[in-house]
Amino acid sequence: MWSFGADATTGATIWATIALVIFIGIAVYFGIPKMITKMLDERIKKIESDLSEAEALRAEAKALLEDYARRRDDAEKEAQSIVDAAREEAFRLTADAKISIETMIARREKAVTEKIAQAEAQAVAEVRAKSADLAVEAARVLLTKQMEAKGDVLVEQAIKDVAARLN
Repeated sequence: MWSFGADATTGATIWATIALVIFIGIAVYFGIPKMITKMLDERIKKIESDLSEAEALRAEAKALLEDYARRRDDAEKEAQSIVDAAREEAFRLTADAKISIETMIARREKAVTEKIAQAEAQAVAEVRAKSADLAVEAARVLLTKQMEAKGDVLVEQAIKDVAARLN
């Protein structure tokens, strides 16, 4: 039909080109390229804001990570200092307990020694008392036997001694 003196394919290509030019003209007339540009610009701005927000969030996350790492290090140092202090306290308490036990042992040893000395002194005193009692009993028995044998002579001698002293 309107092939402009060319074959059908060339005519169709010409009509397709004319239709494309008309379509582009209508699109430009109604401002479609501006709308597409505006939509693309808005999309670019949104992507940029999302990227900047993501960057800010990444920086914040990095700061939080560093803060938590610092806190963990501080907590580990504090835990180590607590362990060291507890170890020192345990050593000190052990030393104090050792000194206390040694003092208590010395006190008890002294008390036992004093009790032994006291028991020895008491035993010696009892032996002396028993010896004295035995000596008195032996002297009584001896004097009784001597008095039976020499009693009269001794009484006369004692009377003479008393009389001589009185005069």
